[in-house]
Amino acid sequence: MSSPSKADKKASLDAASWMFNVVTSVGIILVNKALMATYGFSFATTLTGLHFATTTLLTLVLRWLGYIQPSHLPLGDLLKFVFFANFSIVGMNVSLMWNSVGFYQIAKLSMIPVSCFLEVVLDKVRYSRDTKLSILVVLLGVAVCTVTDVSVNAKGFIAALIAVWSTSLQQYYVHYLQRRYNLGSFNLLGHTAPAQASSLLLVGPFVDYFLTSKRVDAYPFSFTSVVSFSSFITSLAMNLGVACNHSSSSLSIIIQIKAFIVLSCTIAVGTNLSQFICIGRFTAVSFQVLGHMKTILVLILGFIFFGKDGLNLHVVFGMIIAVAGMVWYGNASARPGGKERRSVSMNGGSKAQKQEDSADATEEAEEKV
Repeated sequence: MSSPSKADKKASLDAASWMFNVVTSVGIILVNKALMATYGFSFATTLTGLHFATTTLLTLVLRWLGYIQPSHLPLGDLLKFVFFANFSIVGMNVSLMWNSVGFYQIAKLSMIPVSCFLEVVLDKVRYSRDTKLSILVVLLGVAVCTVTDVSVNAKGFIAALIAVWSTSLQQYYVHYLQRRYNLGSFNLLGHTAPAQASSLLLVGPFVDYFLTSKRVDAYPFSFTSVVSFSSFITSLAMNLGVACNHSSSSLSIIIQIKAFIVLSCTIAVGTNLSQFICIGRFTAVSFQVLGHMKTILVLILGFIFFGKDGLNLHVVFGMIIAVAGMVWYGNASARPGGKERRSVSMNGGSKAQKQEDSADATEEAEEKV
């Protein structure tokens, strides 16, 4: 049994991991929203490729400095993970384009029962009644405050189905690979980020063109192209009698665009790392359930910064239900029997104990990094 000091330390690290993930996830949503809405950079898949390229650069630097120790991940497992991860990214983008916002939110919520199914089938996990009920309460609360119009078509449903299963499998494999090969979060990122970066930067521009009918190479990254990009705004300002320095405003736009892209890539490193840390320390189901706190925070920040038009009684009621469900889930899953593995190995040691020992080893690896 863990000593009180070790238990307290684990609780503190767990809380810090969740806070790290919440802050970086909400931050990147707000930055990407500004980048896409204000500057028209609608190339989400290519941007994700840049995120993983930045993450790759950081892992290479840390490995060169000796903070990341050499580790092994079989090529088959790496390719399987990258396949699921990339289909998750593309699938979610396509699902958002082809479905209503309401059905897109329902698809995201369905990742929780799918993740539960994967843990029950693949890891032989058994959930207590309270744990199951708390998950249902979270689903109900988030649905109440986020799902509005719901319409679906055949191709949208297929896209959502692919997105849900690939995302659930990707998150399951984050936990599985760390436990099986005793990899820390940075170690696993060091293996997966280069493969994801290269593949997404290769196919991303084509996917983005399919989704937006815009070419990323035609986007105004340079001074010359930004001059053309801002000419309409300048002409409009002159027609309105507003003085405008065309050259200086174009240069300012260039700086702002590049600054937002750099900021997005920087925050993404923390988002990618914190996801791997949280799923590694917990499970994909816990990450999904408690992760909906980010949905609540994004809604609240949206009301604060962008007006209270969407804020009404049923949204507030849904938030309260969701938060109550998250608290209940945290308590229920932490109790003995709240969430346990049923299988026992041939030598008499339980798989749960083996995975607990592996978790402790991974924890030590995280602390060293």
